[in-house]
Amino acid sequence: MAAKRGRRGLLAKRPKAKKPKASGSTRGGNAGIQLKTREQIEKMRVAGRLVVEVHDLCREMAKPGNTTRMIDEAAGALIAERGAEGLFKHYPTYVPGEGFPSNLCISVNEVVVHGIANDEPIRDGDIVGVDCGVRLDGWCGDAATTILVGDVAPATRRLCEETEHVLRIAVENIKPGRRWSQVARLMQGYAEARGYGVVRDFVGHGIGDTMHQEPKVPNFVNRDLLRHDIDLRPGMVLAVEPMCNQGTADVQTLADGWTVVTADGLPAAHYEHTIAVTETGCDVLTDGR
Repeated sequence: MAAKRGRRGLLAKRPKAKKPKASGSTRGGNAGIQLKTREQIEKMRVAGRLVVEVHDLCREMAKPGNTTRMIDEAAGALIAERGAEGLFKHYPTYVPGEGFPSNLCISVNEVVVHGIANDEPIRDGDIVGVDCGVRLDGWCGDAATTILVGDVAPATRRLCEETEHVLRIAVENIKPGRRWSQVARLMQGYAEARGYGVVRDFVGHGIGDTMHQEPKVPNFVNRDLLRHDIDLRPGMVLAVEPMCNQGTADVQTLADGWTVVTADGLPAAHYEHTIAVTETGCDVLTDGR
């Protein structure tokens, strides 16, 4: 689940986070970022495997005639069957009847993020964004993908392929000694050179034994990032999630308070991995390994 961008930390509503059982905190401009041990990172990889399993189930079910509610209920059952906790249902309080109403964020076509499952049938040519977060054995995994259903328009297919490539750029460039702005600049530059709107209102985030931790992880460079840049260091774990729109970068939130759509009604794509910074580069924890 993407975090709302803000000047001071993560503004997405959430309960007070427990202090992660991590090896230590970074200092200076990275204050508040918790470093994870190798053992903790491996536990996050196990949670990540379950997220990939949920994505695979969603791909199988994302067919014309099926509804996003059917997919959401099946995903919730799978998460429970594996002994995990879904991180989205009833977020941020996790009190039944409150908060986000679905097990997954399922975002169709012009919905950018935080789409709510419903009974409208999926159609041939739709794109279905699926964002899943789980906690297993005390540690979290979070990833998103966009599923192409049937005969998707070429321009929309390109949007998805290019947005997935933006995420690949991050994976290829995350390494200790770099600053996040260097990675974000490459991501933003690639997307905007192809005419896509890079969403500014929502960003990635640190992740550990809770879903939303410091730092904010934008897919673009702005003055705020340059003032509070992130030095990438081994033990950091980041949920990196580029969101690109076929048209304008502007978005708006619907009356339900959750669903975020493109301002011009054109399609949006969303991809995400949970990524650990290592001594030599990075390690993707949600690739199914």
